[in-house]
Amino acid sequence: MSRWAGRWIEQWDPEDERFWNEGGGRRVALRNLVYSVLSEHIGFSIWSLWSVMVLFMGPEYHVDPAGKFFLVAMPTLVGGVLRVPYTFAVARFGGRNWTIASALLLLVPTVTASFVMKPGVSYTTLMLVAALTGVGGGNFASSMTNINSFYPLREKGWALGLNAGGGNVGVAAIQLVGLLVIATAGATHPRVVLAVYIPLIVVAAALAALSMDNLTSVKNDTGAAIDAAKDPHTWIMSVLYIGTFGSFIGYSFAFGLVLQNQFGRTPLHAAYLTFIGPLLGSLVRPLGGRLADRFGGGRITLWNFLAMAAATGVVVAASEQKSLGLFLPGFIALFALSGLGNGSAFKMIPGIFHQKALAKGLTGEAAAAHGRRLSGASMGLIGAVGALGGVGINLAFRESFLNSHSGTPAFVSFLAYYAVCFAVTWAVYLRRPARTRAGDEHSAPTGAAAYAEV
Repeated sequence: MSRWAGRWIEQWDPEDERFWNEGGGRRVALRNLVYSVLSEHIGFSIWSLWSVMVLFMGPEYHVDPAGKFFLVAMPTLVGGVLRVPYTFAVARFGGRNWTIASALLLLVPTVTASFVMKPGVSYTTLMLVAALTGVGGGNFASSMTNINSFYPLREKGWALGLNAGGGNVGVAAIQLVGLLVIATAGATHPRVVLAVYIPLIVVAAALAALSMDNLTSVKNDTGAAIDAAKDPHTWIMSVLYIGTFGSFIGYSFAFGLVLQNQFGRTPLHAAYLTFIGPLLGSLVRPLGGRLADRFGGGRITLWNFLAMAAATGVVVAASEQKSLGLFLPGFIALFALSGLGNGSAFKMIPGIFHQKALAKGLTGEAAAAHGRRLSGASMGLIGAVGALGGVGINLAFRESFLNSHSGTPAFVSFLAYYAVCFAVTWAVYLRRPARTRAGDEHSAPTGAAAYAEV
């Protein structure tokens, strides 16, 4: 493992078990994973900043509930779009270098918010400042692309799940900080939240500079991006990722507003509860990746969508009965299941493209390299579309509360979407075709069945 100046690693072959276990590969990958998680964690916190800021926006801000749902949807939209260029930034600038730059970019929305967050500010200004926090959503795509390059296929589910889960915890972390500020300083001091995070951003950038590495083997491949965009599996997995990650981020941003508008909770009461769901959803994401490593991502994702539909049914019933006691366990279970599905669905991506390489007759490192090439390109697209699902959730809540003063119609539409995802997962990745030879119990699986282990 030789390096250029500036912490560039020239040779990297994680599929070689000797290199991985005895040549220092695992140790270097783990070090990069740790600091990637830290940076992505803070990125998620800043991305979800306005899910906390709206709790500080009392009547003196003159923003109605529909306006607040639109306000928290804006960062999701911008973050989803930015995930595409962020995916390719790793190869253009290096994983370490881009982690530093993307962390420092988080100072723009936080410093700006500290100047404008006060009564009397125009709604247009709030929307523009909220849009700036979308840079935190882009961090996920570059971080996942970077870590995908460091780890072998046999450990990607765990590594990607841990990287994403550690980042997702940032949503719960900033909501917990918001709770502490409201409980101690009061609901008129939003700048205290920003004062906590601005120095943390600087620390994350400094640690990335001191401890992370770039891989020379990771290069932008326009052909791979085009091939990934043309592959139907990229868009099928995007549909499934809307159901998992789109649910997680959409619910995370909307939870506090739903509690206030559906159940009449005060900002303090809402803050006491909002962090619980995102925290559980984040913590179980690595478990989803680990279960996918062992039992197959398709199987775990399939049954997870069924469980999400069941949990949504409980939430619909609670919403109709206006029962907070029933709503909370149902909605928190929905958070946990969305996190589990995040891990299993993302594990499927490298497995699917590795299977496609094998189907083309490639073997060994050639198959692994082909799979990495296309899965890395597809992750940015899938992550972007999945994040845009969060926009859909917040807009659905906005329309639901505008027209019926209840979240029930929105939850019914989400239940229908999970049913569609269940059907798609089964039909594309788990359905067993008819035997290729009549009476042959041992024929090799083809078509959808070939992906059952992804």
